[in-house]
Amino acid sequence: MTISPEHELLLELQDLIIGTGSVADFLGGLSSIAASSLSRAAGTTVECGVTLRHNKKTRTVGGSTERAIHLDKIEQQVGEGPCIDALKVKAPVLLADVRTDPRWPVYQERLFEEGVLSALGVPLDLSEDATAALNFFASTTGVFTEATITEAVSFAGVARTAVRLAVRVASAEGAADDLSAAMESRTAINLACGIIMGQNRCTQNEAMGILIKVSSHRNQKLRDVAEDIVIKISGEEPTTYFDM
Repeated sequence: MTISPEHELLLELQDLIIGTGSVADFLGGLSSIAASSLSRAAGTTVECGVTLRHNKKTRTVGGSTERAIHLDKIEQQVGEGPCIDALKVKAPVLLADVRTDPRWPVYQERLFEEGVLSALGVPLDLSEDATAALNFFASTTGVFTEATITEAVSFAGVARTAVRLAVRVASAEGAADDLSAAMESRTAINLACGIIMGQNRCTQNEAMGILIKVSSHRNQKLRDVAEDIVIKISGEEPTTYFDM
């Protein structure tokens, strides 16, 4: 059975998700694969940075090289360029020649200083609150031809599914971590209230009031005060007895 190039790419990206520990690591690996793919199509070296816009925040999260990360960050710093525009219009945006294009003078001057003469921004539409873009860079002009742009768009179409999955996994893990932290905090507070109730022969509401006063007086978080009380009595930190 013959596997199509698109299927091979998807399998490679899925393996990348499994083998990396964060969205940033995954997108860093993705940018390396993207750079290699477009370099083959163009017949010359192309570097790639990845910009992620999530929860209304845009930042550079990966690159095929340290230089690519630096180049991508320049666009975030100056606030203009093909990658940012690609995120807005949800279509590829080409910067064919930094010396002649009139659209982003500050950005183009910075690229020229770095030895980059052309760039291409290709968006990845992920969800309502998350988008990403591949930012390709070349040291010469004429690299991003119609055929090369088609290759970049095709790559982005396949990669989008894997990036969506990576972002969802990260969001789910973040929510689980937040829930676990909240439950651990509640465990410490409940134990501390029980100790205060036993020592002062008071109600749970009164014990909570005492705990809040101590927290305010010490200028400490309620959970930290509660943990201190539990440790002084038991000698051990409070633990939740469940597995997330």
